[in-house]
Amino acid sequence: MAAPRIALIHATPVAIEPIVSAFQRMWPEAQTTNLLDDALAHDLAAAGKLTDELIDRFVTLARYVHDCGADAVLFTCSAFGPAIEAARRAVPVPVLKPNEAMFDEALAAGTRVGLIATFEPSIPALRQELEELAALKQATLHIVTRAVPAALAALHAGQCAEHDKLIAAAAEGMIDCDAIILGQFSMASAARAIPDHPGRKVLTSPASAVARLRETLRS
Repeated sequence: MAAPRIALIHATPVAIEPIVSAFQRMWPEAQTTNLLDDALAHDLAAAGKLTDELIDRFVTLARYVHDCGADAVLFTCSAFGPAIEAARRAVPVPVLKPNEAMFDEALAAGTRVGLIATFEPSIPALRQELEELAALKQATLHIVTRAVPAALAALHAGQCAEHDKLIAAAAEGMIDCDAIILGQFSMASAARAIPDHPGRKVLTSPASAVARLRETLRS
């Protein structure tokens, strides 16, 4: 079988490097392509909610990369769950939400979950998606959330060490969690700044997503 082509669709340029690096480290045989619409996050914040127009844009993006030969699609933008679900229905190849594989890992770890995000508008959608998954698994879930917008500003300013430091500080109060979820792809580098704690996993979207796609396309 030829190496699969995975289309990566982004709403922010800072999500590109973490997922490309994860593929290079975990599945270098896969061919990845990158498509960026960096107006998506701005338009969502301006609208204050996920509109029909935004959903249609996701469907258009998925159809475009499918027509270009994608064997699977991974969206790296975490605030657009229902739009990605619409895109999934529109194309006949696997379409993965940015965090669904990571959420499965979090629920397997336990019922106490810490959710950290640097793009604050993504937290309600992330929490809802996690709670819906827990309901399907008939699991009781306790979620603690933290928003760290200053970390995203630091990352955009090229201050990667400050970005990681701020996220690690937000995780300090989550000692009792079974898993800490870093809610944006761009947050992956901060995982190494969070101290190890017995019985607690620190999960990142890129690593979980690559593992899920590799399993899906090799089965």
